[in-house]
Amino acid sequence: MSIWSEPVQTYFSAREDTVPQALLFDLDGTLIDSVPDLAAAIDQMLVQLGRPVAGQPLVAEWVGNGADMLVRRALCDGNDMQAQALDAAEVAAARALFDPFYLEHLNDATGVYPGVEKTLTILAVLGIRMALVTNKPRVFTDVLLDALGWRPYFDAVVCGDDLPQRKPDPAQILHACELMAVEPQQAIMVGDSRNDMYAGKAAGCMTVAVPYGYNHGENIATCQPNLIIHSLADLIRHV
Repeated sequence: MSIWSEPVQTYFSAREDTVPQALLFDLDGTLIDSVPDLAAAIDQMLVQLGRPVAGQPLVAEWVGNGADMLVRRALCDGNDMQAQALDAAEVAAARALFDPFYLEHLNDATGVYPGVEKTLTILAVLGIRMALVTNKPRVFTDVLLDALGWRPYFDAVVCGDDLPQRKPDPAQILHACELMAVEPQQAIMVGDSRNDMYAGKAAGCMTVAVPYGYNHGENIATCQPNLIIHSLADLIRHV
């Protein structure tokens, strides 16, 4: 009997000569709730710049495009057009305040979503290949993986500053698949945001969304993922 849940089997059964060979996971908003620590670092940065704090609800809407864009949005009250137009020197000065604080406190209040730890463990025991594909910079990702003890789970880890492109561009996903010697059509991209869904679709993966993440305050269903699950446990039969 297949280890995969019925919706996953149904998707792949409709594709000739294709079976799932790997799972690719987003990090923030998919495996972990990192907003409390991100918000603390953003608010600390804003206070040092003489600005009012943002708070967790706003920061939750700003995450998903990497630390640089998070800081840009915080400096522009979430206005993406203004954020993109910010002078690089201003952003660098703000990052110099944000980065060391977040690096020191990135695992203070960050929590693992229910079912994640158990599912990752079972997937590893079953021999399912897994990769982490995140827009988070590597310096933060590596520290978090070590703190959580998750490094052995992943055959590949692709971070937001490893390549010139980040999700929603498919380059990170294609690179992860190359590192694992897996065709993208044989992989499942699991994430919480439009960046994950658009990148996964562009790469040719099955796209699976979790609705409990951030996604800039939007309903993830609008991105038309192939499947929406409420727990990672819904991917396989054995949990």
